[in-house]
Amino acid sequence: MSEPREPIYLDHNATTPLLPETVEAMLPYLREHFGNPSSAHAYGRRAREAVEAARGRVAALLGAEPDEIYFVGSGTEANNLAIRGVTAALPENRHVVTTVVEHPATAEPCRELERHGWDVTWLPVDGQGRIHLAALVASLRGDTALVTLMHANNETGVLQPVEEVARAARARGVLVHVDGSQSVGKLPLTVEGLGVDLLSVVGHKFGGPKGVGALYVRRGVPLRPVLLGAGHERGLRPGTENVAAIVGLGAACEVASRTVVEEAERVRGLRDELWERLRARIPGLELNGHPEERLPNTLNVRFPGVRGWALLEETPEVAASTGSACHAGAESPSAVLSAMGVEPKAALGSVRLSLGRTTTQEDVVVAAEALTRAWEHLRSA
Repeated sequence: MSEPREPIYLDHNATTPLLPETVEAMLPYLREHFGNPSSAHAYGRRAREAVEAARGRVAALLGAEPDEIYFVGSGTEANNLAIRGVTAALPENRHVVTTVVEHPATAEPCRELERHGWDVTWLPVDGQGRIHLAALVASLRGDTALVTLMHANNETGVLQPVEEVARAARARGVLVHVDGSQSVGKLPLTVEGLGVDLLSVVGHKFGGPKGVGALYVRRGVPLRPVLLGAGHERGLRPGTENVAAIVGLGAACEVASRTVVEEAERVRGLRDELWERLRARIPGLELNGHPEERLPNTLNVRFPGVRGWALLEETPEVAASTGSACHAGAESPSAVLSAMGVEPKAALGSVRLSLGRTTTQEDVVVAAEALTRAWEHLRSA
C-alpha cells in the first residue's frame, strides 16, 4: 500500500523549504565547526571567517558592500532595528511615514513611536493595494525622520513603488527603510536600484533557515542599537552570532544570485496557469491585488460564496493560507484586504496561494482541480 501524498505546498510566503545548498553549507557548523566567532583561537577564527563569507554573499545579492550588512535574528528584528534605531538616532525629528498595509513587524514599532509622542502618517492604499505617490510626497515634512514600507505585501504580493518613493523622500533629506522580507530572493533587485537607505532581509522566505535575517544599512545612515550588550556586529546587534544560520542565509543568497531571474519567470508562468485554471472553472473568482505589480509567485483570490478557511479544510491536498483572523470563534477579514476596500463578506472568501522552487506544473494541475472540486462541493451543500 502506497504512502499518502503530502499536501501540495502553496504557502511559500509563510516559509520555504531549505535549499539543498543551504543544508550542505550549514551542516559543518552544526557539527565540528562550533566555535564562537569572537574567540581568538582557531575554532573562533574559522567561525568568524564563515560569518564574513556569508556577509559577502548577502551583500553581493543586494549589490551592497559587506560592511553595510548586519546580521540579526529575524525580519522582525531587522525592522525594529531600522525603525527604532533611526528614530533613536534622530530624536529631534518626530514624524514617520508608513502605510496601512504593513506587516506587524513594521506597524507595531510605528504604534510604539506614537505612544511615545511621535507623529505617524499612515498612508492609505487603492483598490489594488498600492499607495499613491502624490499622497506620500504630500505627507513629507521638515521633521520627517523616516519613511518605512514593505516592498511586497505578504498577503497579496503587491509591489509598492519603492524606487519612486525613495527618490521623492531622499530629495527632501528623508531616510527610507524598506521591508524586503518577501521580495529579496524572489525578484532581482539591488539597493542602488531601489534607492533605499535600509533594507530588511529574511532568510527563510527564499530557502534559508529560520531564525536569521539581515539589515542593509547604507554607509553614513545614523542608527542606534535596540539591544544593549557587547560589541557584536560592529556594535549594532549584540549577541553571539548564530553561525550555522548565517552560513545558511549566505548559501541561499548565493543560489538566488545565480538563479533569481529564471526562477521568477518559471514560477510566474505556473502562478498564471493556476489562475487561468481556477478562473475557467469558478464563475465570479476575483483577484486580490494588482494584476502585474506583484510578486511572481503570489496569487491571492476571492472564492465567491464560501469562506476561505472552509475551502482549505475541504482541500487536504493543498497547504495554503487565508488572510483572515479567527479569535474565539469570531472571524474577521484581512486588514490588508479591508484597507483595499474589499467588502468584508467577500474578503472572508480569500485564499493566498504562494508558489516556490518546489512547485511543479503537476502541482498546479492537481491543486487547481482540488480547489475547484472543493468549491463546487461547498456551494452545493
